[in-house]
Amino acid sequence: MNASPSQPHPAEWTETQELLPSVERDLPAGRHQFHKEQMMAQIHEDLRTDRTNARPVLAPRRRNPFLRRAILLPAGAFALAGAVVAGVALSGGNSEGGTAALATGPALTTRIGAADPKGAPQLLDRISLAAADTSEPTVHDGQFTYIASKVATTYPKTVDGKTTIVSQELHDRRVWLSLDGKDGWLIEAGETSDEGMTLAGPNPVAGAYNALAELPTDPDALLRRIYQESDSNRDPEVPRDQAAFVAIGDLLNESYPPADLNAALYKAAAKIPGVVAVDDAVDAVGRHGIAVARQNDTDGQRTEWIFDRKTLELLGERTVQVKADKDGEFKAGTVMSTSAITQRAVVEGNKQVPGKAS
Repeated sequence: MNASPSQPHPAEWTETQELLPSVERDLPAGRHQFHKEQMMAQIHEDLRTDRTNARPVLAPRRRNPFLRRAILLPAGAFALAGAVVAGVALSGGNSEGGTAALATGPALTTRIGAADPKGAPQLLDRISLAAADTSEPTVHDGQFTYIASKVATTYPKTVDGKTTIVSQELHDRRVWLSLDGKDGWLIEAGETSDEGMTLAGPNPVAGAYNALAELPTDPDALLRRIYQESDSNRDPEVPRDQAAFVAIGDLLNESYPPADLNAALYKAAAKIPGVVAVDDAVDAVGRHGIAVARQNDTDGQRTEWIFDRKTLELLGERTVQVKADKDGEFKAGTVMSTSAITQRAVVEGNKQVPGKAS
């Protein structure tokens, strides 16, 4: 688990033929949640415009992976503390909060990989075995998990009443979290100041290493736990099985599960109906791999976990519009969000980078 993926290569950004008015979704969460976020974003922009007389531009409401799933799962091992959720959700990358808006370009698109429903169980079994065989560090109190990634989101941008679909420039994201979840730090361009923002609060941040270590490692018991927690706070527009799949992906991509839990998560995912193998997928930095995925038929979007073909190491995650949505707002092949894990480690202190003193 303390291995870093291979060095990234430039991401492949492809211009779509047309940019259509649309709504944005970071990860499968249903139209209801999106419109709620968009409303909050617009209120925030309107208030800012009143103060600065600037032209309103709808900024992306990209949430960190803990926060993304807060709409699916309650506080516990699977979601970020509420105070942090509110802080990030309303920051919106505005200059008043000390952050700068990210540059944008044409919407990122991709070839849609072929899905194989029969291939998923065998692939996940191989991935689980590889995860269980991965060495992990001996942790001790006072340490922090550190995860660095490259991320980008596609969203609707409105200027002078005209809306187009754009994608953020690929940018760095770094998260530190204490083993007990009581302290941490987040740095992400467009979401925090250059110095970042604290993840400390009155309650421990969920998804921390110690909390994960207490989860059951029996795949059936683990999956029951995931369903139970997701059912209690799931967006009603998100299918139950999709919510469970997204919750597991959350733990895999931006937390640090112990090796035995990591292996169990893959075995649990294999038991979720509708999970498929995908022959080819590309992470945020252009690395091709195979994927384990599940499609949300409500919005036509497929969440893909991308793995190295040889080592079966998790490279990243993306959400792709597999079929045009019912409103015709997103074309098939649009990449709604994309990430690539570039480093995962345990460090001695908050804001410390592996190999460097804090």
